[in-house]
Amino acid sequence: MPLVGSGQARISSGFFQSRTPSVYGGAGGMGTRISQSIFSSGTADSFGESSVITNEKLTMQNLNDRLASYLDKVRSLEAANRKLELQIREYYEKRSPTVSRDFTAFFATISDLRAQIMMKYADNQKILLQIDNARLAADDFKMKFETELNMHNMVEADVARLRGVRDSLTLSIADLEVQIEGLKEELAYMKTNHEEEMCQLRIQQTGTVNVEVDSAASVDLNKVLEEMREQYEAAAIKNKQELEKWFQAKMETLQNEISVCSKEVKTYSSELSELKRTYQSLEITRQGIITEIQCRQQNLEEYKSRYSIQLSQLQASINMLETELQQLRVSLEHQQGEYNLLLDIKMRLELEIAEYRRLLEGELHEKKQYEEKKVLVITKVEEKVEEHKPHIERRVKTIVEEIIDGRVVSSSVDTEVTDIQ
Repeated sequence: MPLVGSGQARISSGFFQSRTPSVYGGAGGMGTRISQSIFSSGTADSFGESSVITNEKLTMQNLNDRLASYLDKVRSLEAANRKLELQIREYYEKRSPTVSRDFTAFFATISDLRAQIMMKYADNQKILLQIDNARLAADDFKMKFETELNMHNMVEADVARLRGVRDSLTLSIADLEVQIEGLKEELAYMKTNHEEEMCQLRIQQTGTVNVEVDSAASVDLNKVLEEMREQYEAAAIKNKQELEKWFQAKMETLQNEISVCSKEVKTYSSELSELKRTYQSLEITRQGIITEIQCRQQNLEEYKSRYSIQLSQLQASINMLETELQQLRVSLEHQQGEYNLLLDIKMRLELEIAEYRRLLEGELHEKKQYEEKKVLVITKVEEKVEEHKPHIERRVKTIVEEIIDGRVVSSSVDTEVTDIQ
């Protein structure tokens, strides 16, 4: 059997030797190398027909052996391919959905249960809303109670202060009454003394003793007493008027202070009531916002849990599909490698069959007509290189060597690179 992968053929010592092109490839078609030897030979010494026949027999036997091995390889690969197709079919049959049962009879029950669940859920929401409203109402009444209690305390404080003012006014009135009583007693005492003096004077005037005194003109006591009475009465009236004026002034001052304080109390009470109403409305709004936030947070948590479960399920499905895709890719790469290997073997066998046909048609006898001892070797190397990159390149290297008398006269290399993937 000829050596696989021989890159060239040479003529030396006048002996002509021919070899068929050969192909060898790596696994999966990566690193495939095709070497072709194209040569021309000059005149050579004739040799016996027996050697030619022997070479032809050996070549034919070699080709027959290769053809048999190729057919065996093809049969084995076809069997493996059938086995792989059977496995793929079984895999997809296992993954195909099973015969679904008829659950239409349960749909009505499920719908009723869902409707009941939704009704219960709505009732629960209503009850929760009523509880929240009752709690807010209780808080409102509590705040109103505290407000009324504060107002009650403030009114009691004002009443206590006004009671103190009243007590002070009562004391002042009592003092004034005491002074009036004292003045009345003094007036009565003075009246009593005046009457006694008048009585004594009358008694003296009615006596029998007639004493004549040569003295100055006598004083009219009645007139003097009348003047004194008038003076005392005028002083009493004046004091009474002054006391009444002072009392009225004090009363007016206190009334003004009481009215001003009552107005201030009313103003402050109205402002406090307005502020408390504003606070209550803001508090109710705050409680409503807090309740809404809690409901939204609860809904958000439910949505998060629901969508996290769905996301985990989808992620598991994605991982399973990625695993299946990876397995399919590996299987496709394996089949692609086998296909490339079979394609290479096919090309090699086609070349060998062509060589076999050429040998049968007697093309070897025509090559003896060349007279120059010149060998032109053209080696075409086709390589598929898989680099550590995300693509695959195909490199076709053509080596042309000119050999004369066993010496390499000239050599040229042409490399062509094309991207496959």
